Amino acid sequence: MYPLLETIDNPDRLRALERKQLPQLAAELRAFLIESVSRTGGHLSSNLGTVELTIALHYVFNTPSDRLVWDVGHQTYPHKILTGRRAAMASLRQLGGIAGFPRRDESPYDAFGAGHSSTSISAALGMAVAAKQQGTGRRAVAIIGDGAMTAGMAFEALNNAGAMDANLLVILNDNDMSISPNVGALNNYLAKLMSGRFYAAARKAGEKMLSVAPPILELAKRAEEHMKGMVIPGTLFEEFGFNYIGPIDGHDLDALIPTLSNIKQLEGPQFLHVVTQKGKGFKRAEENPCLYHGVAKFNPEDGVLDSQQGGRKTYTQVFGDWLCDMAAADSRLVGITPAMCEGSGMVKFSEDFPSRYFDVGIAEQHAVTFAAGLACEGLKPVVAIYSTFLQRAYDQLVHDVALQNLPVVFAIDRAGLVGADGSTHAGSFDLSFLRCIPNMVVMAPSDENECRQMLYTAFRLDQPTAVRYPRGCGDGVAIAEEMTALPVGRGEMRRHGDKIAILAFGSMLSPALQAAEKLNASVANMRFVKPLDDALVKELAASHQLLVTVEENAVMGGAGSAVAESLDQQGITVSLLQLGLPDQFIEQGDHAVLLRMCGLDGDGLVQSIRKLLPE
Repeated sequence: MYPLLETIDNPDRLRALERKQLPQLAAELRAFLIESVSRTGGHLSSNLGTVELTIALHYVFNTPSDRLVWDVGHQTYPHKILTGRRAAMASLRQLGGIAGFPRRDESPYDAFGAGHSSTSISAALGMAVAAKQQGTGRRAVAIIGDGAMTAGMAFEALNNAGAMDANLLVILNDNDMSISPNVGALNNYLAKLMSGRFYAAARKAGEKMLSVAPPILELAKRAEEHMKGMVIPGTLFEEFGFNYIGPIDGHDLDALIPTLSNIKQLEGPQFLHVVTQKGKGFKRAEENPCLYHGVAKFNPEDGVLDSQQGGRKTYTQVFGDWLCDMAAADSRLVGITPAMCEGSGMVKFSEDFPSRYFDVGIAEQHAVTFAAGLACEGLKPVVAIYSTFLQRAYDQLVHDVALQNLPVVFAIDRAGLVGADGSTHAGSFDLSFLRCIPNMVVMAPSDENECRQMLYTAFRLDQPTAVRYPRGCGDGVAIAEEMTALPVGRGEMRRHGDKIAILAFGSMLSPALQAAEKLNASVANMRFVKPLDDALVKELAASHQLLVTVEENAVMGGAGSAVAESLDQQGITVSLLQLGLPDQFIEQGDHAVLLRMCGLDGDGLVQSIRKLLPE
């Protein structure tokens, strides 16, 4: 089915092909992508959009000696396939298989690990400067999408790179169709012209000649910028100190390869602007790139079908419903997301309350401080953010929100393990890094209804509050339409037993109850990580031989540590077992399997407890 692709086991084989063979390779690679991802699930639209660009990069540059640094990593499947991992794509995002993102320990062709956005330019700049200091002559290339370019970190790196004079190439992979009219034969011609040595040499010579007459030089520069402004949007990047080239058609190998070959010969920071189409070559993905961004297994003939959850709602849907209900009840509510409208369940809110919905782009730091500013003026901001993305705005959370005790609600999605996305997206640390911050209230719901009520509770408080909930569905409990505030800092008993008391936080209530049935243990649904229910801790310690804390968070510094601190502060001595995620990054795989491997399913809890109390 793939006669040419099957001969490519590494980029050396690719570079041995004739130029005229590359379009066939692109067609086979695109077809293989669709077939492979339909069987495993994964990111599709973005990968279909980078087929030709990936081929051109490996064809022109001497990888892995030359470094390709992919931003985020959503678009690296073609790169993985062409670098010896074609057969391994059958194990994509599965336990023991290859990752959905670049990983340095997976392949020498993965120059830098990714998963979060906007890191590529900084990393590639570091590699370019290292190459210059070491005199290796290797090139460094950062490939970044237009979405990732919205982050402040990308502009910080651009600002620094322009002053470094290192041999860095930044490729902006732009799939915003609003720029499509600028793409065509004329722009491809101009890009090839401006990336040529003659143009670069002539420009430098002209600047040297005119430098003796500064007014004329300034006039010439303005004229050049004016001309460029009429045909290309490059002035901004020129101001950063880059030589801007483009935009060119990112699916046109006859434009990409000569342009990249020319740029490879140039010195200093270069910026190539390519325009691609998400989902290219698969009509369904072209028409709905968001739906096909990340997909489960599907039949290519039928397309992606709506997933059936057996009538159960995901926690993300519970949040989205609550957000709309709360917004209807209180005009002060505003919703903020750093470019995760669909993922955070805010689509309906954005449609029903467009003037109160703010997508700030991939700019988590800005999102949090923006929320702080809104809160200063009497509004009630709700920041919908993934656990691992909140890590990127930690200083803003501490300094701009908590220090000023502003009433910002953080709806933290993807708390705990996240399955196939792996360690880059696992929310393993939020309880640890949140509970140490003064003024914070931290809640962890055990089911969908409790999630709704906790969000309402958080919104009513006049201080910074976080509700962290997992990816996927809960147990399918009935969700009360009426919203009721929970008593702050109060847990509840869910089972009364003997000798052993399990203190469950959030998603761990269900396996705790399963374990308790076999151990005749008591179970408390703690609800609040901060403030902790010290009275309930004291009561359980007085009536049980062993306290066991269970959380889907790192053990170090997490909810179990909060219980240990409570016992110490109250002068209570009792056996305490803290169970949670181990001190390591957890790989990708099925969520239930990963929990079992960490000993956080019902049977795992029983085994850990019986080691302490074998009788």
